[in-house]
Amino acid sequence: MDSEALATFLTVHRRGGVSAAASALARTQSAISRRIALLEEELGAPLFERIGRGLRLSQAGQALLPHAEKVAAALGDAAAAVEAAKSGAAGTVHLAAVGTLASSGLAAVLARLKTSLPDLDIRLQTATSAEVSEKVRAGDAAVGLRYYEDPSPDLLCKIIHHERLVIACAPAHPLAGKRLKSLVRLSGERWLAFPQQPRRAEPYAEAIFSQFLVRGVERIDWTAIDSLTAQKRLVEAGFGLALLQESAIAEEVGQGNLALIRVADLDVSVPVACVVRRSAFLSRATRALLTELERGEL
Repeated sequence: MDSEALATFLTVHRRGGVSAAASALARTQSAISRRIALLEEELGAPLFERIGRGLRLSQAGQALLPHAEKVAAALGDAAAAVEAAKSGAAGTVHLAAVGTLASSGLAAVLARLKTSLPDLDIRLQTATSAEVSEKVRAGDAAVGLRYYEDPSPDLLCKIIHHERLVIACAPAHPLAGKRLKSLVRLSGERWLAFPQQPRRAEPYAEAIFSQFLVRGVERIDWTAIDSLTAQKRLVEAGFGLALLQESAIAEEVGQGNLALIRVADLDVSVPVACVVRRSAFLSRATRALLTELERGEL
């Protein structure tokens, strides 16, 4: 078993099939298939099962996956460490963040960092909280920003900020700018919320439903919208209310495009965690980014 075989295995898994992996690795399909066959022969077990036109991991493949990811991440660390020693430049930092955290607050953090390290190159990719952890664990990102801590022993997680959730409405809404005694007053409104998708939903996504449930309201009229931007635009147009991150709508509120409804018995916030891989190589730029993020000014 060598690193190239494990890299091929990871690519087939991540791309979902031999054809896509061959394209990504600039190899022929037969070369990819042969490489996987040799690895399976060496391990004495099939690593993939065919589903339709794609492939999914077998039980043996699932067992191999975390170890293959660790090998790939360690090789990436080794290359990064050597490059840092050779050039001395700040280099590139791969940052994975939940899309709703890629707001003006994060932009300000990155701008400050760029001022102190002009040669820094930040590569930002967005994902769900679970996917952020997966990317950091696999070495595809050096730093991750997600909601809530991840208890995985492979990761070091630190809460750096608490994101306050507020009720957004259109400026023309009759209750815009008002303060209510209880959220129950809004149980008859149309709500916009993130879809309830098991295994892919954000941990905070069901906050509005749980807040009504604890107040004895079992059902509300709601529409699933899987984009923060789409939710904001629909709220602006008067199509409903939404429970959103205060920082994510600060610009729209300041410009008068959105308004807030304050509720006396509603005090909801969700923790934002910074994630790095345990024992990972942290470049000078990565350490600088972590220092900025830990100031908690998102």
